[in-house]
Amino acid sequence: MISTQVKINHYDFENSLFENFSTNHFAKDLWPIVYILSDGETKTAYVGETTDAYSRMGSHLNHEIKSNLTSVHLITSEKFNKSATLDIESNLIKYMSGDNIFKLLNGNLGLANHNYYQKKEVYWDIFNTIWNQLRAEGISKHSIQHIDNSDLFKYSPYKSLTNEQNQGLFQILQSLATGKHENTIVEGGAGTGKTILAIFLFKMLSSRLEDFSFKEFGSEEKVFIDLINQIKELYPNPKMALVVPMSSFRATLKKVFKNIKGLSASMVIGPAQVSKEKYDLLVVDESHRLRRRVNLGAYFGAFDKACQTLNLDKHKSSELDWVTKQSKHTVLFYDEAQSIKPSDAKKEEFDLLKENKQTSILKLKSQFRVRGGNAYVQYVDSLLKNKLKKGAPKYNSKEYEFTLFNSLDAMIEQIKLREKESGLSRLIAGYSWEWKSNKDKNVFDIQIDDVQLKWNGTSNDWINSEGSINEVGCIHTTQGYDLNYSGIIFGNEISFDPEMEEIIIKEENYFDKNGKQSIKDPKELKAFIINIYKTIMLRGIKGTYIYVCDPLLRAYFESFIPKNTSEQVEVKTLFKTEDIKPFENAIPLYDLKAAAGNFGEIQQVEEMEWLNIPDRIKPSKDLFACKVIGESMNKVIQNGAFCLFRKYSGGSRNGQIVLVEHTNMHDSDFGSCYTVKEYESKKYEDENGWKHQSIILRPLSTDSTYENIVLEDEDLTTFKVVGTFECILE
Repeated sequence: MISTQVKINHYDFENSLFENFSTNHFAKDLWPIVYILSDGETKTAYVGETTDAYSRMGSHLNHEIKSNLTSVHLITSEKFNKSATLDIESNLIKYMSGDNIFKLLNGNLGLANHNYYQKKEVYWDIFNTIWNQLRAEGISKHSIQHIDNSDLFKYSPYKSLTNEQNQGLFQILQSLATGKHENTIVEGGAGTGKTILAIFLFKMLSSRLEDFSFKEFGSEEKVFIDLINQIKELYPNPKMALVVPMSSFRATLKKVFKNIKGLSASMVIGPAQVSKEKYDLLVVDESHRLRRRVNLGAYFGAFDKACQTLNLDKHKSSELDWVTKQSKHTVLFYDEAQSIKPSDAKKEEFDLLKENKQTSILKLKSQFRVRGGNAYVQYVDSLLKNKLKKGAPKYNSKEYEFTLFNSLDAMIEQIKLREKESGLSRLIAGYSWEWKSNKDKNVFDIQIDDVQLKWNGTSNDWINSEGSINEVGCIHTTQGYDLNYSGIIFGNEISFDPEMEEIIIKEENYFDKNGKQSIKDPKELKAFIINIYKTIMLRGIKGTYIYVCDPLLRAYFESFIPKNTSEQVEVKTLFKTEDIKPFENAIPLYDLKAAAGNFGEIQQVEEMEWLNIPDRIKPSKDLFACKVIGESMNKVIQNGAFCLFRKYSGGSRNGQIVLVEHTNMHDSDFGSCYTVKEYESKKYEDENGWKHQSIILRPLSTDSTYENIVLEDEDLTTFKVVGTFECILE
């Protein structure tokens, strides 16, 4: 077992530590080890790895700051080698930062990002074992999956940069050190790692040089060190800020900065604050959302006041002018394709800045967010711009789910299942419905057939807000955020012209008042709406689901996007609607959510749903079918599969997959007292014969978060095996 291969020993961090090391052969015999120095009172920690524990601890005990730490956890294993300890150190830094129990003293930003023998097969399991042991000791708190979904982890600077990002960082630092350029424009599409690079830059400039490791820069290590030295000589205490135009995303990044050692929430500001003081460095994330004087609503007054303070013409200037005027050096992260409002600064302003000799330009192309990579991004762009040829193959990727739904109900169901499985799964829509529920909480905003939905109940950090899984977000509550799965509703404002073979806009169905009032050119309105849909289609890390209201646009999408297979299977192959002969050519389909203890009661034929009996199965009144929901059995049964069961009539069930009922049990996938699991029984013998000691219901899942259900004592009295699994119905 892996758990026996890892030990974590706790010592007081003081000089007596070396005497204790004499009994630890890993420390004594120069084995590669990983360690955590911490102080429970200040909640400060440092993570490291070494092959010389004595020497390294001696250095730390003499360190001005680290010597104040009080405990050391030594992590050892006979499985460790240098590559493994570097990797585990890197993961501990990343996940402890995301866990947010301790603030890390580490200046090195993760570093290890290389492959080595059995990295995935063995060492990821070892890291999980280490993490769980640290949870038991109170050093870590949250699960790996929870941290993976957190904003603090997603935007953590404790990660290795790619070669492309390294080159971008080098170019920015060079401009700062030499003063050759006043502005740097970093162009990159959605998901290319712009925000990560911005935060990495802040962490680098805020760390002490001696605490920062430059090893990941390889042969360019010395060049980076020289640049940082030059910058620190020019700006010993640089006044810098990260400007974020969107208030919701700004609030999220404030939380991130607050929890990173050396950074503070006050470093993240809105554009209006820029007019109040001068800066050495301003970095603008999502700079395409900087505003001009169009449809600003209540913000008109503050905009005009800032322009007056800066002696700028309010009718001709924009927040882009404020930023460049108030800073010695400006870094602008920019994506023309994500400009989605008429109040956004014009593309022409950025073009003029690019032509300036004082501006350096660099591009980020690699896709980090979407697992479909650049191929998916290009496919979406071509789809929305009508560049895909008739008869071209539909999108197909083993790495990414891109699926078209005929039923909105089915898509909502799948998004909620993905939310249960991996979290961060949300519905998003275009502006095809008015926002009425912001004034009257009792009304629904979106009505599609029998489905009623509401827009987002809050504009501030909606994705992470309570109840957001039951609402629909828009571009303004999702831009800049990551999701695992997104369900996109294309509204009635966007359609397709079969004769012209292009996407068209129906302005009468577009309900963004600001957009309608200020955009007079139909081509400009179309460009904004296409940008909105492209941006929200690039939110999902693992998958994007699509539902289209307009029948002509749906027909166009059907040529290029794979359909949801579960909808097709249910309609085409399984359900029997004619010549139904119960238990001769059809078997009943029971709904686990609706069954409520009435399993097996034969209803009237016309009231039941019936499925075809496969040719290979002999008809029997003992057969029935159920739809198995969730991922708890996905090693055998896929989510949403229709399964054939045989009523249980006695005999051993050990090792079999069974459908069981228990009145006190609640399965999160089914939402009822039924569950499908692998059965194991432990028995004991007394004077009355053999009895159950406990029953274990095991999940068979690739998702390790599913746990055994253990039934003991009084639980066994209300436990019932309803049926044994026969096969999946295809």
